[in-house]
Amino acid sequence: MRNLFKIAIRNLMRYKRRTLLTASLISIGVIFVLTFTAVTTSFKNMMIGEITDSMLGHVQVHKKGYVASIDNLPLNLNLKAEQIKLIEEVLAKNTDIEAYSPRIKFGGMFSNFAETTTIRLNGIDPKKEFATTPRLTARVSSGKKELEKGEIFIPVLLSTGMGVKVGDTIVIVTTNQDGSVNGKQFKVAGILESATGPGGRDGYVHISDARELLRMDDMQVSEYAIRLKDFGKLYSFNEKMVKELSGQLNKMGKPIFEVHTWEMLTPFYHIARMITAMTFFIKLMLIAIVLISIMNVMIMAVYERIREIGTIAAIGTLPGKILSMFLIEGLCLGIIGAIIGTVLGTLIVYVLNISKITFSFAQHTGYVLTAQINPSDILTISATVIIVSVIASLQPAYKASKMEPIKALRHV
Repeated sequence: MRNLFKIAIRNLMRYKRRTLLTASLISIGVIFVLTFTAVTTSFKNMMIGEITDSMLGHVQVHKKGYVASIDNLPLNLNLKAEQIKLIEEVLAKNTDIEAYSPRIKFGGMFSNFAETTTIRLNGIDPKKEFATTPRLTARVSSGKKELEKGEIFIPVLLSTGMGVKVGDTIVIVTTNQDGSVNGKQFKVAGILESATGPGGRDGYVHISDARELLRMDDMQVSEYAIRLKDFGKLYSFNEKMVKELSGQLNKMGKPIFEVHTWEMLTPFYHIARMITAMTFFIKLMLIAIVLISIMNVMIMAVYERIREIGTIAAIGTLPGKILSMFLIEGLCLGIIGAIIGTVLGTLIVYVLNISKITFSFAQHTGYVLTAQINPSDILTISATVIIVSVIASLQPAYKASKMEPIKALRHV
């Protein structure tokens, strides 16, 4: 086998220009895929982090049927005191959880005493909410980044449209579950940029104020938002939570709770999937580049060396060894291209990172590109290149091994 490698390398060195061109094409493909994968992965992680860390959390727990009716913010599907106690017992003993936050979600009318419009409100415990969604305070474009009783964070859409500033007094009017109307004055503590672009109408008040507005006699919660210590355990944690809570049934024998990951709660998940799909198709393009490049080189090598193949076949070289010789040449080309491409691709990613390229997402600017190459991506791409190189060499190698020695020696 070592002799076959020596012969394969010697043959590659005999045709340096062709070998260099083929290795360059393979390297360019590897560089392009590594760089694209690193940049798109960085963008996708940034997008997911912005959505989960500033509003959703990683996982949410609701009463069964709440998410299907979430556009209406149904108060009749809030979790009651007994259910809240059960959920908090489950959450408190789970070591994968970094923080969790109870929320009361409801709709209301927002008035600056001159104009009135609608608003969606989240009643939160500020300490728990800021631990669960740590980027929420980063969305406060003006005002303070703390929320106390009697205060409200309002979306920038309402601030701009109705001329409301930090420190102004506004009124929130809402209807509770029984149909009675209640109002309360709030002081604007901060102006909140939307995490999903213009059009966001979500405001935040203290959870105690939300209960007062809605005239809740007992403890109620619309949802629990959960932040994990390790985002990579999202799916295993979700399965565990579903299993732990699925045993809780109502009087009709149906589940009381439903558990959703962030992916099930926002349309931005589809954008993340599109990025993954684009990366996959770029990798397919790499395979095509390698396949065509290697196959072209090996076919040319076979036609240029017909008499040489006839000679080594005539002296007793078995067809299997001739086949192996050409396969090893393709293997060597794949290895050389993968190594060069990986080194140069890693260097390009490093240059991109030290260049501190910034871009915007939704309403937020100043995100710095932090492209990262995962070792698993390097291994996957390199292995793909090498395997495809061998596969591309298979047909020309098979053709060479099946040549008749006499016909090959007569070839001009």
